[in-house]
Amino acid sequence: MKKKWWQDAVVYEIYCKSFCDSNGDGIGDIQGVISKLPMLKELGVNCIWFTPIYTSPQVDNGYDVADYRNIDPDYGTLEDFKTLLDTAHKMGIRIIMDMVLNHSSDECFWFKESRKSKDNPYRNYYIWQPPKDGKEPNNWGNYFREGNGSAWEFDETTGEYYLHQYSIKMPDLNWEYEPLRREIYDMLNWWIDLGVDGFRLDIFTRFKKPEGFPDTKRVPNPTLDRNGFVVDPPMCTNVEGIHEILHELYTEVFGPRDCMTVGEGAGVSFDNAPAYVSQGREEIDMVYHFELGNRSKYHISPENFRKVQKNWATIFEKNGWAVQYLSNHDSARQVSCYGCDSEELRVPSAKLLATFLHTTPGTPFIYQGEEIGMVNVKYDTIDDYNCCYTRGDYFSMIKSGISPKDAIDTLAPKSRDNARTPYQWNDSVNAGFSTGKPWIKVNPKYTAINLENDLKSENSIFKHYQKLIQMRKDCPAIIDGDIEFILDNDEQIVAYLRRCLRQTLLVVANYSKEKASYTLPENLKGVKFNRLLTNYDNEEPSINGNRELLPYEAEVYEIVE
Repeated sequence: MKKKWWQDAVVYEIYCKSFCDSNGDGIGDIQGVISKLPMLKELGVNCIWFTPIYTSPQVDNGYDVADYRNIDPDYGTLEDFKTLLDTAHKMGIRIIMDMVLNHSSDECFWFKESRKSKDNPYRNYYIWQPPKDGKEPNNWGNYFREGNGSAWEFDETTGEYYLHQYSIKMPDLNWEYEPLRREIYDMLNWWIDLGVDGFRLDIFTRFKKPEGFPDTKRVPNPTLDRNGFVVDPPMCTNVEGIHEILHELYTEVFGPRDCMTVGEGAGVSFDNAPAYVSQGREEIDMVYHFELGNRSKYHISPENFRKVQKNWATIFEKNGWAVQYLSNHDSARQVSCYGCDSEELRVPSAKLLATFLHTTPGTPFIYQGEEIGMVNVKYDTIDDYNCCYTRGDYFSMIKSGISPKDAIDTLAPKSRDNARTPYQWNDSVNAGFSTGKPWIKVNPKYTAINLENDLKSENSIFKHYQKLIQMRKDCPAIIDGDIEFILDNDEQIVAYLRRCLRQTLLVVANYSKEKASYTLPENLKGVKFNRLLTNYDNEEPSINGNRELLPYEAEVYEIVE
């Protein structure tokens, strides 16, 4: 497999709205990001992924794009973005953009034109269908409506329905229509010409819709809302023909421009991922999967971690590449979900999770705040929540008779707002994020958990991330090596070898809240080890024979002979 720059990358995701506000309006912006680039350079990352910062009415925090070639005024101007590109590139940091191509905003020029008449040149940029027996074209449900409801919205102007798998203000684009595809290819190339280094493709598995738009017939028990619509139409995921769409995208844009692409979408598994990412397929470079970072479960056992990593390691055998992440803007905070956010175990568990992600095969993605161990938040009232899913589910629960307190208790741990609270820079007002009122409340734990406090310790989470990122540069086994798990039946210990021709590493971790002991396999006894990294401040032990690890203790060793 010919090596690409993104295989060496460490990607840092910025949710601009919550990162750093430079002008005091309570909303993070591009100039705020520019002011913090030295911090990111110090951390060691060499690639930034921006969630959408295009012009948008912000129905879904930018994932409803109104103008694909401009920056939302809340974040700055196109000139600000050009300055960001230039400044970041001079620092050796690449920039990739989130690209939302399944749907647009209903305020996009394309849709405004499309709904005017059936013969408008933009009509087929979107998916329109006539009524069926005087009702919606099929039984598909959407995600955002209170209580869900149909994925079809009737438009009186032309007497037809348009498809929206998400909000009624986010109509689905029609990838069957070549003029739309050409418009998209021109727009993507325009961003690359500007200096963008790649794209994250939002919900890419849903670009292709099933021919004829048949009713979804999930068996044996489809998930229905109270109106009888299927809430999660499986027929819109990985539909036959999706690979032809992605191959044309590659041919027209990605391949000739040598840009990085990473796809995010439901229905991706280690079984079907090679069809998207194997180098000979000429589609996309990497895909996210939700087998570890799964917001419906938020639990990982040592057994599950081993199983998922083993499965995804097969991607490399098929000339593909993988992503390593546990949280992002769509999830809750990883230390609260997969570690322990108690005062005594937050730091070691945050470091353990980072050790896993940076020493397993693939490209690691860091979400802003992970490097200081930011945790979940719980607001007292639904008025403080912004997430569409959280609010929609809350009001549905209230209508079903659940009390407001019980509804919030249920929804708070999984709300996307956990990841969207402002970055905690210091213990000043608003955590140093803004001099004005933040668009969403700051996590009240910011006085204790913030970058300034974290850096006061020689054993800080931030510094642990720095060491891991430097190890990725210094240790060829991390990028080039295969992975072999040992101690497979241990219920607390996760241990694996990373091995290439030039180096062998041993990673061993106690993934539990209690102390745990282990004994190395016979073939590793008597081997000389050099410890490269630990998440506790302790002397290097001898790991021959029995070894006891503290709660969430993680270590990386190099075999020297």
